[in-house]
Amino acid sequence: MLRLGFKIKVLFLQKKQVINYTIYENKNNDQWVTFVHGAGGSSSIWFKQIRDFKKQYNVLLLDLRGHGESKPTLKTAFKQKYTFSALANDILEVLDFLKIKKSHFVGISLGTILIRQLAEMYPERVQSMILGGAILKMNFRSQVLMRLGNMFKYVLPYLVLYKFFAFVIMPKKSHKQSRVLFINEAKKLYQKEFIKWFKLTAEINPVLKWFRQVELNIPTLYVMGEEDYMFLPSVRKVVENHYKSSKLFVIQNCGHVVNVEQPNAFNDAVLSFMNTAR
Repeated sequence: MLRLGFKIKVLFLQKKQVINYTIYENKNNDQWVTFVHGAGGSSSIWFKQIRDFKKQYNVLLLDLRGHGESKPTLKTAFKQKYTFSALANDILEVLDFLKIKKSHFVGISLGTILIRQLAEMYPERVQSMILGGAILKMNFRSQVLMRLGNMFKYVLPYLVLYKFFAFVIMPKKSHKQSRVLFINEAKKLYQKEFIKWFKLTAEINPVLKWFRQVELNIPTLYVMGEEDYMFLPSVRKVVENHYKSSKLFVIQNCGHVVNVEQPNAFNDAVLSFMNTAR
């Protein structure tokens, strides 16, 4: 008989930083899967995954700093500088608090960078990596976007910039659901919070270059939409070079946010992969 625990939601205070998380317990399995959303999103973007994944695994959803219900405290709102290492350590501290020794990780967009950063720092904690809409290289168009964002981040309301980025990354009519979802989630951010996250772009190129060069001995599945024109080409090249550990699954008629646009194909591919990586 399948025994599923109810949803538990807690605020976890760590280093004066509040991180909100939700867990779904499965008493029939001791394995965990941790979901990491992208910049401007929240754990709510995984609503099309929860039902399928909680049937087989214990599920951990979390809101990254300043996103969803993870609101900054007054002391940290103005002082903290964000780095990929610090954000990866946020995830680790939640795992430690919950006594999760090892987990599968599923990420989308910028969340894939944090998962890979965590795997670099603590490979023994990562059972497998599923990287949806993975970012491994900033092409010319994305480099221009970053420069425009840096020029106008103190001038324009962040939501104007975010909407512009969303339309460039997810331009097609069929991508509308993903655009609307991310824009609505981004409305919950504060201007200063957006600027902190945007400043991460200053360190993104050397980080991504290292990820492309170094193959980790961790089972990795890239799940990409065939219409993700900004990021799919670089992922194809990396998978060719990292053939020992990595596989690529391309979803047809799909853009950047694969878990929202094609949830059934995404769920089936990811669960199948995770079951072989146990």
